[in-house]
Amino acid sequence: MATPGIDCSTPLTAQTAKNVAAAGYKFAARYLVPQQYAWKRLTPAEAKAITDAGMQIVSVYETTANRPAGGASAGRSDGAAALKEARIVGQPPGSAIYFAVDYDAQPKDYDEIEAYLKAAASEIPGYSVGVYGSYAVVEEMHRRKACSHFWQTYAWSRGKTSDHANIYQYQNGTQVAGVAVDLNRSYGGEGWWNANTNANPNPNPDPNPNPDPDPDPSEGENEMSQQDAEKIIRFLSAAYFAAADQASKDEFNRLANEVRKAAGIPPVTS
Repeated sequence: MATPGIDCSTPLTAQTAKNVAAAGYKFAARYLVPQQYAWKRLTPAEAKAITDAGMQIVSVYETTANRPAGGASAGRSDGAAALKEARIVGQPPGSAIYFAVDYDAQPKDYDEIEAYLKAAASEIPGYSVGVYGSYAVVEEMHRRKACSHFWQTYAWSRGKTSDHANIYQYQNGTQVAGVAVDLNRSYGGEGWWNANTNANPNPNPDPNPNPDPDPDPSEGENEMSQQDAEKIIRFLSAAYFAAADQASKDEFNRLANEVRKAAGIPPVTS
């Protein structure tokens, strides 16, 4: 049910992307940052390499770990920089850009983090905003409706896992196919994308963009909202991990893919 993925600061080549995909990973989170951070910057060539390897891309913006503590002014600057990079790498509108809160943020920081995220959102029209951070950051930013996508790290989370996390980073500093990576799993609504825009679905589809008084389900319109689908998939994911045998796991995965199909979300292989 959960989709395995990696994040890394090392740019992936065509070969390393293939190797990571061959190891069973379905997405790679990479840095959408300006040229002065070239050592970790996602490029159009890398986006194509990740796509050609069969993986999705998660975009994350981070320059310094506590940058969101700079509030709205930092958010406006970073949002504008992120938009420029998204256009350079060909990230399609409708996907998400995560902004990293990469430190043990405290309640005194929450107002500034909220202001940072909302200011960043104002600078990236057409894209959704996500936050990367601890359990407390994810929970608080969800409560404040500061963004729509949530990537939780186990770091500083003190053993807690948020029900709102679309992506969960559960291990840092390991190696996959010779690349230093962190390990993640995702649960739907990631806001990811790939370099083939024709194959990249709108992550927030209108289930009935052209209302018809007598719609025909055979015409291929989505029968379920993505929001409802993600809620159902979370329950099926819990059942998947609790299943005692592979046959049961396969069935839960099949059911989840039926839900994804109804909402226009790409299926996930087990």
